[in-house]
Amino acid sequence: MLGRERLILVTGGAGYIGSHTVRMMHQEGYRLVVLDNLVYGHREAILSGDVELIVGEMADAELIENIFSARNFEAVMHFAAYASVEESIAQPGRYYMNNAAAPLVVLEAMRRHGCEKFIFSSTCAVYGNPDYIPIDESHPQNPINPYGRSKLMLECMLQDYNDTYGIRSVNLRYFNACGCSLDGKLGEDHEPETHLIPRILMAVAGEIDRVTVYGTDYDTPDGTAIRDYIHVLDLARAHIRALEYLDAGGESVSCNLGTGRGVSVREIISRVKVVTGKAVPWEQGGRRAGDPPQLVASPLRAGEVLGWEAQYRDVDTAIETAWRWMNQPHGGRYSRQR
Repeated sequence: MLGRERLILVTGGAGYIGSHTVRMMHQEGYRLVVLDNLVYGHREAILSGDVELIVGEMADAELIENIFSARNFEAVMHFAAYASVEESIAQPGRYYMNNAAAPLVVLEAMRRHGCEKFIFSSTCAVYGNPDYIPIDESHPQNPINPYGRSKLMLECMLQDYNDTYGIRSVNLRYFNACGCSLDGKLGEDHEPETHLIPRILMAVAGEIDRVTVYGTDYDTPDGTAIRDYIHVLDLARAHIRALEYLDAGGESVSCNLGTGRGVSVREIISRVKVVTGKAVPWEQGGRRAGDPPQLVASPLRAGEVLGWEAQYRDVDTAIETAWRWMNQPHGGRYSRQR
């Protein structure tokens, strides 16, 4: 395969989305080096011994220089980021340092060593509260928290590095990532877990007493917030398509990754009950500051530019694969595999 002739650096490749992408790329023949500090990533998520794992920090300029000096990288895929909105509000400096300043060390190494392709795991949080639905890439970017602003900062830096040094990039703006690998070997293991689907499944499994629904009085059909849930395997495939696009000479571009269909919190609870056959214990909570009623993507540009569209459009697949992961002997925790 063409991929076997190439070496890709994957930052944050031991995390949730990064590890699924690493596995898919490895299966397609790419040679990979993963850099991860394992703060939120998991060594056990690197399933193949053929993938080199370097444990370290992006902000460590000496380490990054040594990594680039010893290897000839074709491209960088960048997943490494802190991703909690609430934590970013409480600790903004931590987010600006890790999500904006640290990647600059990698970009400088790319500049020095002639690596000119960068795939960025960005977010719909760069848009802020939507002016219209569905959200397309021309929507104003007005993030409302340090997490979103830190991601937008890196998008701006990438534009500057494109204009000055010719480092081309694809910003992949995710909507709500969900699901796990089809075989149950890779999953979503955050501590603490904040994502809706795994928290509902944790309530079903008795790991937590109940899940809280934040806001039941939104201006939506059932009063609960609506989100666009995109399966992690679709996200992984989009990164490979983005690399192929840059390989073919594509210019820097930003693309939304979503299904184009919104699903409410109540709908998710209802589908979990159908998929698992178990009632969902939940309680009503107040709205969280900054939570918009709806976030739904227009994924048309990703189709036009990258030749990508979501394959797993039914949220049941995300629930089924997440439930399968939780019902493995490890109980949905990498730490229990050790």
